[in-house]
This record gives sequence, C-alpha cells and structure tokens, in this order.
Amino acid sequence: MKTLAILVLCSLAAICLTSDASAGAQPAGDSPAQGALFMEKDQASAVVRQTRAAKELTLAQTESLREVCETNMACDEMADAQGIVAAYQAFYGPVPF
Repeated sequence: MKTLAILVLCSLAAICLTSDASAGAQPAGDSPAQGALFMEKDQASAVVRQTRAAKELTLAQTESLREVCETNMACDEMADAQGIVAAYQAFYGPVPF
C-alpha cells in the first residue's frame, strides 16, 4: 500500500512538472514579477528607500536625530527653519531608521 501511494505521488509530481514546462515557459526577461528571486543592487536599494520614506518617524527617533543635529550649529539652525529630517539628511545623509 505504501508503494502504491508513493508511486501515485511521484506520478502526480511528474505530471505537474511536465505540464509547467510545456505550458510555454517565457524567458526571465519577459516577466520580471513571475519567479524573480533576485534583482539588481540599485533596484533593491530604490525599493528599500521607498519603504523607508513611506513610514513616519516616532518621537524617540525624531529626538535621536535632533540630538545628533544639535552638535552642529548649522544643522541645528537648519532644523529650526526647515525641519529636523531635512537638516539631518543635508548634513549626515539618509535617516538610519
């Protein structure tokens, strides 16, 4: 009985694999959304930047940026005029969280 069950499962797996292959497989470049496990480094960093920019900073994160920016007078003055995030990015680069 075990042999019959294993034989049936193997035959179903073989049918599934051959039906996917004969269904007209497209080259990877034609449909990047299907089966794309890897992407270029600059594409990945753009996605990460978009997700970082989409979320709001908590009060603790904003205070952390302000503490860093307070040590630099120009950054502190810019934070008062244009906001802490803009000042931090201008002087220290992208926000780390």
